[in-house]
Amino acid sequence: MTPDHGSERDATCFPELLRTLRRAAGMTQADLAVRAGVGVRTVRDLERGRAQRPQRTTVELLATALRLGGVERAEFVVSARGQGPTGTESGSANPAGIAASGAGPASTGVPTSVPGGRPAATGLGLPAPGALIGRDVEVPELAGLLTGGTGAAPSVVSLVGLAGVGKTALALAVADRVTPQHPGGVAGIVVTDLSTESDVLSAVATVFGVGRAQDLAARLAGGPSLLLVDAVERAPGAVAEALHRLIVGAPTLRVLATGRHPVGLAGERVWPVAPLEVPPADAPAELTVLAPYPAVELFLARLRQVRREPPQPDELAALLALVRRLGGLPLAIELAAARGGILDLNGILDRYGDRVLDLARPAAVHEAVALTLRDAVAASYRLLDPDDRVALRRLSVFRNRWSVELAEAMLTGESDRTGRQLPADPVPLLDRLLALGLLSARGRGPFRFRLVDVVRDFAAESATADGEQVVIRRRHAQVFAGLAARTAPELNGPNLGAAVSRLDEVSSDLWAALAHAATDDPHTALRLAASLVRWWRFRGRDVAGRQWLRRLLDDPRTAHADQTVRAWARVGVAQLAAAHGAGPQELPAARAALDWFHENRDVGGELAALGVLCGLWTATGGYGEARRLGETMLTLAGRNGRSRDMAVAQHYLTWHEIRGADLSAARRRLAAMDLLGAQCGDERLRALARANLAEVARLDGRYADAVNQGRRVVAALSEYGDPTHRRQVLGTVGLALAQEGRLAEASAVLAELRMNAVPPVASVDFRSPVGALDAGRPLVDDRGGGEDGTCALIEAILAVQRADREWAVEWYAAAASAYAAAGDLRGAAEALVGLVATTDDPDVRTVLLARIDQVCREGAVTLLPRERMVLDAVPAGPLDPRDD
Repeated sequence: MTPDHGSERDATCFPELLRTLRRAAGMTQADLAVRAGVGVRTVRDLERGRAQRPQRTTVELLATALRLGGVERAEFVVSARGQGPTGTESGSANPAGIAASGAGPASTGVPTSVPGGRPAATGLGLPAPGALIGRDVEVPELAGLLTGGTGAAPSVVSLVGLAGVGKTALALAVADRVTPQHPGGVAGIVVTDLSTESDVLSAVATVFGVGRAQDLAARLAGGPSLLLVDAVERAPGAVAEALHRLIVGAPTLRVLATGRHPVGLAGERVWPVAPLEVPPADAPAELTVLAPYPAVELFLARLRQVRREPPQPDELAALLALVRRLGGLPLAIELAAARGGILDLNGILDRYGDRVLDLARPAAVHEAVALTLRDAVAASYRLLDPDDRVALRRLSVFRNRWSVELAEAMLTGESDRTGRQLPADPVPLLDRLLALGLLSARGRGPFRFRLVDVVRDFAAESATADGEQVVIRRRHAQVFAGLAARTAPELNGPNLGAAVSRLDEVSSDLWAALAHAATDDPHTALRLAASLVRWWRFRGRDVAGRQWLRRLLDDPRTAHADQTVRAWARVGVAQLAAAHGAGPQELPAARAALDWFHENRDVGGELAALGVLCGLWTATGGYGEARRLGETMLTLAGRNGRSRDMAVAQHYLTWHEIRGADLSAARRRLAAMDLLGAQCGDERLRALARANLAEVARLDGRYADAVNQGRRVVAALSEYGDPTHRRQVLGTVGLALAQEGRLAEASAVLAELRMNAVPPVASVDFRSPVGALDAGRPLVDDRGGGEDGTCALIEAILAVQRADREWAVEWYAAAASAYAAAGDLRGAAEALVGLVATTDDPDVRTVLLARIDQVCREGAVTLLPRERMVLDAVPAGPLDPRDD
C-alpha cells in the first residue's frame, strides 16, 4: 500500500518507544518475541534501530503482545511505520508486508468461553482485514475450500504469487470470512528470516494461547482451527517441518499460507494469486467504462489519496494505457498512483511507461535507497531454479498471449549461452511458473498464457544483461515465421475465419518478429512476410504489407534466399499492390513469379500467379489478356483436379461475362463456382458465388431476387468475418432496393454503408456533370477506392424515385466519377446512362453519350439491353424524371 502523506511523526522515536513499553510490561526481549510470535532478533533489531519500516503485521503482533489499545495502539503503529493512519486496503500487499486498515482493541490471545465450555470463534491477534478490490470471487471460493464447502478441505492452502500481488491482504480477508466456522480460533504468524522449526512452533503456541509447543495438540483438539502463516519463503524448510508436525498432531487444524512459492507438503492446495483484471486495449477511454475494472478501481482509489480531482477527460487514454502497462499488479498500481500528487496521468505514463520497474516507494528515514518494483521482482526471481530462470528469459520475448506450442518452440531445441538444455516437455515447467504466480492464464483458447508484465520486463532485462537477447529474438522470429507458414494455406480455404483469428491473436508478436528479423535475419523476415499476405489483405494492411515485402525483396541479402519464397513474395507484393490501386507497378514481379513457378512445375504457385495477373491486367485495361489468363488458370486447375482454383478462375471469368452483357453466361459460371466450392468444402467461396448471383439478378432487373439473395449472403459473410465482400454485396442490396422503389429500406442500407465508408479517391465537382468526368483525364487510373461510387449511385436512384432530377444529376455524376477513378468501368457506364436519362441539357447529353462510348471501348463494356433502351428513349428536349 502506498504510504499515506501528512504524518509529521519521526520514525526514529520507535526504538525507544518499543523499549519503554516492553519494560513497562515487565517483559524481556525474549518474552515479547514469544508472546508476539516473532523472532528475538526482530525485537532486538527494532529496539536498536537496525530494522527499517517493520511490516504492518509485525507491528500489530507486537501491539497485541503489549496489550495496547485505542489511541495508544494507534500511536504505536504510526511511530513504527513512520506514516499517518492508513486507509482502506486494496487487493494488494503492502510493499513492506501485510497491510490492513486500522485495528481494533487488542485480543488477549486466549478465546473466551461460550455456554457449554466451547471456545468462541475469534481471530487471535490478526489485523482486521481491509476492503479488498478485485477479489470478490476469490474470497468466497477460498472460504469454501477451507471449510469443505467444495469437498474435503485440504490441510494446507497456499496463496502463491509475486511480491505485491495481494497475497497477504487476500489471506486476511479469507481468514476473517471463515472465523465463524473455526471455533477453535483463527490466528496468524509472520515468518522471519532465519526462523527455525522451534521458532515457528513457539510462535504458533503463543498466538493460540498456550505456553509450550507440546501443548498445541491438546489446545487444537477442541474444534476446527485456522492458522495463517505469512511469508513462508523466508524460512521454507523450517515452516514445512513445523507445519507437518502441527497437521499430524492436530488433524482439525487448517493452514492458510502465503508466499512466493508453496510450502511443499503432501496434499497442499496451491492457489496462484493473479494480478487484477485490466481493461482490453480497445476499451473506450471513458471513465464509466474503465472504472468497473479492478485495476482501474484500485488506481483511482489510490489516486484519491494524493489528489482531490478525478481524472480529466484528456487523462483517460493515459489511464487505460497505464493500468495495462502496469499489468494489473497492485503494488505497481499503487506506486504509480502515488505519483499523482506531482504528475498528471499523462505525465506518469510518459515518465514511467517504459520503465515500470523503476517505480519505488519513498525511502524511510534509515533506508539508504528506496525499494523499487525491480527489487520486489528480483526477490522472486532469485528463488527460482536455473531452468525456470532460463525459461523466463526466453518467454519474455512474447509481446502478448501465447500457447503451449509456441512456448515449446521457444524453450526446446536450443541451449543458452552456458549450454543448458531445457526439458523436452515444457508443460511441467509452465505449470510451475503458473503455480508461482509468475505466469497468468485467462480464457479457454490456446493463446491464453502471458507472463506477468513486470516479470516479463525483468526477465527481458536479465536476458539483455546476460547477452542472450539477440539470440532469443532471432528464435522468436523463426518460431513465428513457422507459425505463419503453417497457417497460410488455411487462409485460402474453408478455415479462413479461424486462421485469421489465430493470426490476430498473435499480431503484436508477428509485427515484432518481422521488425527484428528484417535487420537481423532477412531470410526469415522474407519467409514470414510472404506468409502473411492474405492476412494483411483481409485486415486492410495492404499498404504496410506491400512496403515490407518490397523492402525485403530489394534487400541484397535476400537475393540468394530460397527462390520459392522469393516467388511467393513477388505474388504477394502484387496482390497487396492491387488492393490499393497500385497493381500495375508490380506487374513485372507477378510475371517473374509466374515464370519461375512454371519452369519449376509448381502448380500451386502458378495458379496463384495467374489469378493475380488476371486482376492486374483487368485493372490496367488489358481485358483480353486478363480473360486469356483466366481461361489458362481454369484449364490448369482442371487438369490438376484443383477444385478451389477452378472456382476462383470461374469467379474471375464471371466479370468478363458481365462486362460483355452476357448475364446467362455469368449465371452458368457462378453455378459452376458454387458447385466447385461445395466439392472443396469452401462455404465462403459459395457465399461469394451467391453474392455475384445477386448482382447479376440486379443487372437483369430482378430486384426482389437480388435483395433476397443478397441479404442471405450478407449474413453468411458476417459469420465468415469477411467485411470487404460483405460491404460489396450490401451495396448490391441497397441498389436493388432503391431501383424497386423501397426507399426507406434503401436509405437504411445507405446509412450502414456510410458507417464504414472508404474515403473518396478524388474530389468531385457535384455541380458539373461534365466537369466530374473531365475528358482530359484517363478513365482508368491507379488510385484505387471506388466503394463510394455505390453510395453515390444509390443516392442518385433515390433522387429519381423522389422526382428530384437536379439532385439525381449531381449524384449520378459523382457515382460515374468515383467508379471511373476506381477502374470500375462497368459501374461508370451504369452511372453515365442514368446521368444521360436525367439531365435536361442537350449539349451535356451529347458529351455524355460520347463518354459512354469511350467507357465501353476502354473497358470492353457492352451495355445491357435495358440500358440501351434508356438511351434510345432519350428525347431531344427536356425529360420527364420518371422516364427511367
